[in-house]
Amino acid sequence: MDRLNLPEYDFRISSSGGKNWIFDPLRKKQVVLTPEEWVRQNFIQFLIFEKNYPASLIKIEMGFKLNNRLRRSDILVYNRKGKPVLIVECKAPSVKISQKVFDQIARYNMSIKVKYLLVTNGMDHYCCQIDHENKAYHFLKDIPEFKEIAPD
Repeated sequence: MDRLNLPEYDFRISSSGGKNWIFDPLRKKQVVLTPEEWVRQNFIQFLIFEKNYPASLIKIEMGFKLNNRLRRSDILVYNRKGKPVLIVECKAPSVKISQKVFDQIARYNMSIKVKYLLVTNGMDHYCCQIDHENKAYHFLKDIPEFKEIAPD
């Protein structure tokens, strides 16, 4: 798989049925290793090991309804009170981060209403803080630590 703009992590990767598989420690199962899944697995490790996000508060492909249609967020992070605080949208490294990607995550946030949105293709990472009250947002220089987005 492609080298990403993230630290390197160890993964359990295997081949079966003509496909590559990666073990997802959060879902506790093997999943097909697509380029997007490679980004998702690396970014989850980044959040846990570099930004101190508790693994138990990270959910993958959480379903939610938007305009009566079922959608799935790539990564959803909760605070210690069980409230969602961050949505992460992962794309394959070959996918450019465009306005279309931000529109997608913004639509998801109409339903979930988190304070932080993050998009990544493994090479470029963009995080913004949402001000729901003033209907505004601003991009952050760095990806925040867990304690910054979910203080106790």
